[in-house]
Amino acid sequence: MSVQPGSYRLGPDDSTLSVHTGRTGAAAKAGHDLVMHVTAWEATLVLAEDPAATTMELHADATSLRVQKGTGGMQALGDEDKDNIHQTIDDEVLEGQGIEFRSTAVGGSGPLAVEGDLTLAGASHPVAFELTLGDDGTVRAAAVLDQADWGMKPYSALFGALKVAPEVRVELDGRLH
Repeated sequence: MSVQPGSYRLGPDDSTLSVHTGRTGAAAKAGHDLVMHVTAWEATLVLAEDPAATTMELHADATSLRVQKGTGGMQALGDEDKDNIHQTIDDEVLEGQGIEFRSTAVGGSGPLAVEGDLTLAGASHPVAFELTLGDDGTVRAAAVLDQADWGMKPYSALFGALKVAPEVRVELDGRLH
């Protein structure tokens, strides 16, 4: 199957939108590298014959991030730990504000070079990433975001000795139908 021009919707039923965090600081060994899934989101990809006319939009509920996995750390992450992480993200990091992306330019003939504006925690900032479309309808994208670009202070604990690394990796992995 070759991907045909048209309008495609992606969401948690057929795709995964994940956020990957790392840790830093003198007490980094105590923390966890996290993989979180956004569980309430929708993206629209309008593929045109001319890549320059292609558009992409994404809307996500910031309160829907859920920890899927935590690696490293002194102890395994329990359900209470995951609930505390979720609450901290809602209260202190994203503050429950929506997440939106709207493309401003798309180009290329292999992986599509996508540029656009990402709104996080009430601030907008330009981002760029590659969007790969497989002949079988698979779609993949990844972007590394620096929290400071959106005025966000990475979470820290133990008087700053344990911190979430400033850069997080956001990945989209799905299938067009």
